[in-house]
Amino acid sequence: MDVIVLGGGLMGTATAYFLARRGARVTLIERDRIGTGATVASFGNIRRTGRHLSQLPLAHRSLRLWGECEKMLGRDVEFRATGHIRLIFDEGSLADMQAYAEAARPWGLELEELGPREIRSRFPGLGPDAIAASFSQHDGSGNPRLIAPAFAEAARKLGAEIIENAKIEKINRMKSSFLVASSKGAFAAECLLNTAGAWGARVAAEFGENVPLDARGPQMGVTEPLPHRILPVVGIWTRHKDYGAYLRQVERGNIVFGGAAERVPVDLDPGHAQADPACLPVQLRAVARLLPAMAQAAVIRTWSGCEGYVRDMLPVMGRSATTPGLFHAFGFSGHGFQLGPGVGDAMAELITTGRCATPLDDFRIDRFSRRS
Repeated sequence: MDVIVLGGGLMGTATAYFLARRGARVTLIERDRIGTGATVASFGNIRRTGRHLSQLPLAHRSLRLWGECEKMLGRDVEFRATGHIRLIFDEGSLADMQAYAEAARPWGLELEELGPREIRSRFPGLGPDAIAASFSQHDGSGNPRLIAPAFAEAARKLGAEIIENAKIEKINRMKSSFLVASSKGAFAAECLLNTAGAWGARVAAEFGENVPLDARGPQMGVTEPLPHRILPVVGIWTRHKDYGAYLRQVERGNIVFGGAAERVPVDLDPGHAQADPACLPVQLRAVARLLPAMAQAAVIRTWSGCEGYVRDMLPVMGRSATTPGLFHAFGFSGHGFQLGPGVGDAMAELITTGRCATPLDDFRIDRFSRRS
């Protein structure tokens, strides 16, 4: 089987790798460089906590693969299962966490509830005013700058063709194949996989499938190196958008942070997202609520990236509803990083066997037309 993969972010490169591992002949086409879109803008959070319940089987599948990445790819992508803590500062958020934990348990996610004393003893310096927290011990983080290139290189070693800086000019559906014309030549294949991220809705629209998707950019930042003492990824349970911050400390000591700032609209042509310096003071106040020591840290860099947000905040995954041989995996709405390896494995299984052991029905592209 020949497959063309459109898009060289984490979803595209992971699928190319797993397709090649299953014996498919793969050509991956990326408009820029591998991993430079939403993937590199990611915070690097590998979390299952707070996900829509229908995503949990895919998240579990992906977590197992994250644990195998170094051996599988022959490279350390800095996956660290240091745990994921979400702090709680009010009774309403505590009730939300408890309700979610109860609902998620049958789906295989166990969350530990921590009281104030446990937070202080196990995670000193975090959330001194927190009244409770949830903790998921098997989650953690990975390096967004390493993972897509690692999958791409591993796929290339298995025979996949990786083409960068190639602008797609036209896609034609022939009798039994797809013909993709690009600035670096024309390519034909029996199957076409759309992992074009924020541009995925444009590709789908060419085949009569409309997805309500907006392109937006998050605001991310990193501090100077500080003494390393924070192991888990830190987040918050809250309904208040101005408090929705998160942070993690990398082994070099820098603290990466995000959240608590509106995601800015991004024009897909050219698709460059920029951080807004005016958002930084509010963002830092929210981050300091989780870690007061942040108030004394110097921010050395901020950035953004182009992400695709679907109206219902669920991804589009699976077969096309209009075109045989066309598949989609895009629109992960700012929370796709953890899912990446699982998406690649699941899509490769679906494309090569016609079925998938992980349920994907809630992510079907025709859910929008069915509702209308």
